[in-house]
Formats: sequence, C-alpha cells, structure tokens
Amino acid sequence: MSRSFFYAGAMWLCVVLAGQPVSPQEPKQKPAVEPAAKQSEKVEKSDKAENPAQIELLETKVRFETNGDSRKEVHALVKINSELGVTQFARLNFDFNRSFESVEIPLVHITHASGGTADILPSAITDQPNPAVVNAPAYQDVRVKSVRILGLQPGDTLEYRVVRTVSHHPLAPDFWLDHTFDRTDVVTHEIFELDLPSSVAEATKASQYNEPFTVNPATPITSTAKSGEGGSARTLHRWDSKEFGNKTHSAENRGGAGPDIAYSTFGDWEFMSVKLAERLLPGAVPFKKISTYEDSEKEVRRELEVPGEIRAKAAELTLRSKSNKEKFEAIYDFVSRRISTIDLPLGATGFTPRQAQDILATAHGTQEDKYVLFAALATAARLSAQAALVGYCNEKGTPNPSVFQHLVVSAHDGKKSFWLDPSVEVAPFGMLLPNSGKCAFILDRHFVYLSSLGHGWVPLDIEPRFAASQNVSVIATLGVDGKLNAKVHYSMRGDNELALRLAFHQSPNEKWKDIAQLLSLTDGFRGQVTSVNASDPYATKEPFTVEYELEQPKFVDWSKKTVRIPALLPQLGLPDLPAKPAAGTATAPIELGTPLEVETRMTLHLPPGTTATAPTGTAVTRDYATYSSQYSANGTTLTASRHIKFLLRQVPAARAADYAAFLHAVQSDEAQLFTLEGSRK
Repeated sequence: MSRSFFYAGAMWLCVVLAGQPVSPQEPKQKPAVEPAAKQSEKVEKSDKAENPAQIELLETKVRFETNGDSRKEVHALVKINSELGVTQFARLNFDFNRSFESVEIPLVHITHASGGTADILPSAITDQPNPAVVNAPAYQDVRVKSVRILGLQPGDTLEYRVVRTVSHHPLAPDFWLDHTFDRTDVVTHEIFELDLPSSVAEATKASQYNEPFTVNPATPITSTAKSGEGGSARTLHRWDSKEFGNKTHSAENRGGAGPDIAYSTFGDWEFMSVKLAERLLPGAVPFKKISTYEDSEKEVRRELEVPGEIRAKAAELTLRSKSNKEKFEAIYDFVSRRISTIDLPLGATGFTPRQAQDILATAHGTQEDKYVLFAALATAARLSAQAALVGYCNEKGTPNPSVFQHLVVSAHDGKKSFWLDPSVEVAPFGMLLPNSGKCAFILDRHFVYLSSLGHGWVPLDIEPRFAASQNVSVIATLGVDGKLNAKVHYSMRGDNELALRLAFHQSPNEKWKDIAQLLSLTDGFRGQVTSVNASDPYATKEPFTVEYELEQPKFVDWSKKTVRIPALLPQLGLPDLPAKPAAGTATAPIELGTPLEVETRMTLHLPPGTTATAPTGTAVTRDYATYSSQYSANGTTLTASRHIKFLLRQVPAARAADYAAFLHAVQSDEAQLFTLEGSRK
C-alpha cells in the first residue's frame, strides 16, 4: 500500500466525515493578521476549461498601530463561471475571536450577467460560535461570521469587502504578519498594502539571527510612500502582482516555501520563545536569567503554583508508577484520553490558555490548554515538560507564531527525552503526527536550551517506541457466478496506524463503512464494503486492527476458457524515483520514511472443478530494503504472500540506479497473475 497516499487519504476522510465547514474565502484563523484568501484550483490554460470562479481582483490593505492594534481590509471581485463556482461562493465564512477581534462585512454586491444588481442585506449575515466550541462555554469567543449569498448564477460577478479589526491582542504591543501571493492563476490581479508606523519600522532592526521584515525577491515591493512627521509618521509599502510578471509563478524565483512577505516586531526567536512560554505558564513569575539546566528545573517548580486539586490528581495518577517514564505515561494517558480536545487552530485563543484546575474540572481544552494541564500535573509529580511548536523549520526566518501548525510536549525523565502530543486523543505514547516536521521550537523562559540550530530550535528526532509494521490478511471465496466475497483484516503499528485510529475515532459508527471503502480503494480492491469492525482507538498499547467484508459481482467471467487474476493483496506503493533535477541543482535522495515491515497474505477458495496455475515468487535484497513473495495453487485453494521491510530512511541519490532496479523487480512481481480455468458444463 502507498504509505504517503494512504495517510493523506485517511486524514482527508477525517476532515470530510467530521463535517467541519470549509471557508474558501479566508484561511484558518491566525492570532494577528493573516494572509488574504486563496482558491486552490490548479492553473487552467486558455485552451482548457475555465476555473469555477475567477477572482479578477484581490486587494488587501493592512494597517498596524504602535500599540499592536491592526485593521485589515479585503476587497474581492469574483467572476462566477459555473455551478461549482456558485457552490464555492454561496456562503462566505470568516473565523475570528471576539475577545480581541471584530469582523465586519460592509459590502456584498452581485452584478447579474442578465442585467441588474443585488445587494445582500445585513439579515443574511450570521455570527455563531465556531462549530468546534458549540458545547464548550469557555470558548464562545471563538466564532464564525458568515454571509449567505442567494441568487448567484454562472456569469454573475460577486463583489465583497471584509474588514477585520484587532484590538488589545494578548501579545500586544508585538504584532506580526505573513502573506503569500496567489500562484494558481485563480487570482487575475492581486494588490497588497502594508501601512506601518515609521517609528516601529525603524525600531525593529535586523537581529543577529533574522530580519524583522523579509520580502521574496520574486515579489518585490512595487512602491513605498512616507507620510506625516514625528510620532505620526508612517510608511506605506505596496505590492502589485501586475509588476511581477511570470516571476510570481516561478518556484525557483520564489526562494523557498516561506511567505512572500513577513514582518514581526519580535526582536528574535529567543524573545518570542520567552513571551509565548510565559503566556502558557499561568502563575509563573517574570523571566529570570538561569545558568544551568538544574537551576532551571528548580525555578520552574518554585515559580508555578500548582493548585491542590492538581496535586491530588497527579498523586492519584502516579501512585503505582515506578519510574519517571511511567509517571509521564500515566499523566499522558489521562490528559490525552480523558480531556477532550477542542479542535481549534494553534493561536485561535491568542495563546491565552485557561487555568489548569478549570481544564481539569470541565474535562476539555484546546491543544494549548492540554499542554497547560499536562505541565501542571508533571510539575506536581516533580517532573518537567515544555511546550514546543512544530510545522515550520526555518530558524533564519522572521519570528512569527503563525508559521507554526501545532503544539507538542517535550518531556524529559532525567535520562531520556520524549515527544508527546496529548491533543491527539488516540496517539500512542511517544508518537506524533507524521506531518509534524523535522524540527521543533522549544518555548523556554530561561534561555537554557541552546542547540546548533539556535535558541530553542532542536531536531525533532523521534525514536519509535515500537517497530512500525502492517499486517494484512485476505480470506476470499470466488463463486461459480463470478462473484467475489472477501474478508480483509489489518493490524498496524506506526504512522498508518495513527491515521486509521484518528479516522475511526473522529467518525461516527455510521461512517465507518466510508472509511473502510476508502481503505479498500487505496489498496486496490474494487468491491463494495458490506460490514466493518475496528478495535478500540483508545487501546494504544496494542496494534490497531480493522476488519471489513466486501463483495464484488462479476469479478471474473467464467464463460472465458482462461481467466487471469491478480493476487488479492494491497499494492505496496514504494516511493517513485525523484524527478530529474533542474540544471545546477543536486539530485535529492529517495525518501523511504520510517523503517517499516509490511506482510500481506491471501487465501482464495475457488469453485469446485477449477484448475489454477500460480506465478513464481521472487526475492530481492538490499541494505535499504528487502522484498520476497510466494505463490501457490493447491487444488482449488490459492495462496499468496508478500513481505517487504524498509531498513533505512532514505536511499542516497548516488544509488538511484540501484533503487530503480529494486523498484522494477517489486513492481514486476506485483503485476504477476494467477491463471484459472473453470469447469464449464
């Protein structure tokens, strides 16, 4: 089975089945000013079908004040080209936190292709809690403002204006921004303006580590204007996509995957680390310089006032623990499983967590809250746990909290470090989501943890607690009418295990067939799933198992004298060879991922009187992977097995030819067929 495709498919299904609303107009909420909305359709050339909707103008104006307040105005002009475009823009959704933000929609105007215009009335605008917090009163400030647009038809032009105001943000007076221009040709003309107090722009000088203001050379500033004098002096930067030419769409000219524009008043990553750490440790005294790790541990325990109910719960959880690691496991199991996760984006609450005792009492919390409770319980048990941000790996970039995707926990038992993610309720101890990245940014108030990457930056090296494995068995029967009935059983450890746990955990039972159907299609089975069972997603100390039954009418046509069928086994999906590198660039190594062992077995029972011939198995051995297969036909019973073991994480680019031969051998073996001859009367 394809390792990357399987994980992406399962994660996509988690989102779809959860029924969360998706806004095509703005990205997920960020704690300050976020980039303007983008559509995700692929570029369509003039000789191909039009985009469902074409954004003819996307104009964004952002203004910051010295106290950290800001105003962002987005003006869009959208040509609706098809019914799909009508569906995409039938409702505009904007996430915000009303404790420090407001969203106004002063203009929604339709120009009909047939003539005439229409303005959407204020009564069409609703302000509701974010669906993730509907049953969580403590988070009712996290909301979605929506406007429903009726009467939209293909050929119409939609114009709207949205104003987002930020006032008294919890991290003020610091503020930050990042923006990336559209590269999909869905936006015809894009304008971006950044209006800054000149005093702030001059004060944020380049630090030893990064620039406070970075601009992609491929999208240079079109113009700069200054106005006012003294304390009222301002600087206005303007970008116009018409000035960029085709550079905007060049991956080479973009200068990497970072944003085109990045600005931050955080002097450096170290300062941002301290400020965020203090926000996530309620009750801590202000920053104090610490010289050693041991002193830091003492200070953390001294500074944090752990409430009595937290101490009592920590004592209860760790009563039978014989080591610090077992204490961590007990605390992790409780926080991850017994405290429900409020699924909000990182920073949606302004990095303002609730008190640990409140989180414990209500038994739910955001990813930041669950860290606060975990850290408090750990402190009560005389352990230490720090928050770490993941999903971004550029220590030379502009300090910016919004570039990170997730918060995890860095725990140390005195001998060994562990990476934990209690917000993923069904993740085994020591396992993070595969998309967590290759490095983490530790939030530290004491400037102790230094690495070769700089203050707070550490490699995200995760030592698997158990070997990753996938075992798949298929027991099937082929009837005289050509119908196939099969029972497929999976037992998994590793990344795919976590993807399946999440999919089944986050979906109601009535949707389980949909998950199994996607799983079967991913593995190349074309039948219809009729039933499915799965083990308890919370039972993380054991492999996760899934079993489903499927049937496929007319799998074979017995009227033919000879029938050829493949082995009913999942495709192993080895990584393809890397694309030919651009001139002057080095060939990338072939990424195999986490070492993994996959075993697949099939038993197929044929109708009486059927004769069969099995293909010949093969074996290929390399230092980075091994593969073997066996096939047999014993009377009316066919068996097949394939076994692959990935031993290394990557194959050096210099050995691409050797890997190509290995890949060809595996794919050729997977393409082999059984030959059947039915008994015709």
